[in-house]
Amino acid sequence: MVTSSPSVVTPERFAKGVSYAEYRSSAAERGPAYDENYNGTTVSEADVKAFKELMAQPDGPAKVLVLTEHWCPDCHREVPVVARLAEATGMDMKIFLRDENKDIMSEFKKDGEFESIPVFVFYTKDHKYITHFIERSKYANEHMSEMRAGTENMTPEQRAEHSAKFRAEKWGDWRNATIQQLKETFTKK
Repeated sequence: MVTSSPSVVTPERFAKGVSYAEYRSSAAERGPAYDENYNGTTVSEADVKAFKELMAQPDGPAKVLVLTEHWCPDCHREVPVVARLAEATGMDMKIFLRDENKDIMSEFKKDGEFESIPVFVFYTKDHKYITHFIERSKYANEHMSEMRAGTENMTPEQRAEHSAKFRAEKWGDWRNATIQQLKETFTKK
């Protein structure tokens, strides 16, 4: 966290977040993107076992707060991935809309300046802050230029076709990279 003052995310505030199912049901227009990523995410038995072992530790991750908005493509991919992980492991996940919760967002700005989303904030079962993850995995960041390459002179239709092809070919790798990066983050703690 950037701030040194007490967090606005108390256990009571955390409990007021919505479930993934509630969040997804409010995303009619963007629903297919969420469903594509939710259905395309598999959490392996080995990953479930590793996360459950991490969660069983006294300072292990037991809760995850998500800041998101429906218009954000990174949210369409990453939120379903973490939802699948939470479901598979029993982690308590609560979702908040960024624009309705600016006080939470102000604690987790990227580089202390940008309101980048999604944000995943992990807590122990006793609601002690552990760490947070913003936007996308390092792997996905390394491949952003590949996704954007050559799109500046495309028509909107060509750009949409390029984007759909890239998603079909690469987003599975990006989803897996998120799970692996989170596992590595907690293993190093």
